[in-house]
Amino acid sequence: MKHVIEPYLPEHAVDSVFELIREYGVHLKIVNDRVTRHGDYRRDVNGYHQITVNGSLNKYRFLMTLIHEIAHLVAFEKYGRNIKPHGVEWKSTFQKLMVPFIRPEIFPSQLLPLLARHFRNPKASSDTDATLSIALKQFDEVSDKNYIFEIPYGSHFRIYNGKIFRKGAQRVKRYECLEVSTGKIYLFNPNAEVELLPH
Repeated sequence: MKHVIEPYLPEHAVDSVFELIREYGVHLKIVNDRVTRHGDYRRDVNGYHQITVNGSLNKYRFLMTLIHEIAHLVAFEKYGRNIKPHGVEWKSTFQKLMVPFIRPEIFPSQLLPLLARHFRNPKASSDTDATLSIALKQFDEVSDKNYIFEIPYGSHFRIYNGKIFRKGAQRVKRYECLEVSTGKIYLFNPNAEVELLPH
């Protein structure tokens, strides 16, 4: 199993991650990219703990996603199945599991202060922390996607499901964007990945 996960993780995280997988009896599946999620956890009918993680994630995001999902497993085992999926029990479990990995041998130095801040109160998705998400993206393989905040006001863009929008004004943190076909306004996080369309 260790040789399977090795290419997906920072080198100095492999042994510790492998121990967590063994300790908690995780059935890990590395899957093709899913747009709506980086990973998920579920207990199957036979009681196996199955975690899936997108294989296209960079090593740092893969590590965070895998630990995020293991935290679900550990929190459910410790506190029972009636807890909120991203409630206080999960947050404290995720913090406890993640803190040993937040060190310079594992993460690049420019990510460490952002990770320290994020893990004071981790969110359901690291994507909702725009600053951390943008910092993590620089380690992705080159993509033809842009972030909403990067594209010019009034420009048209396409999202993963093919819908086309026109970028509008920024409202506090998010951007108001008009869906071209319906005229409806939607709010987008600044770090939403979109495909900029030619005029």
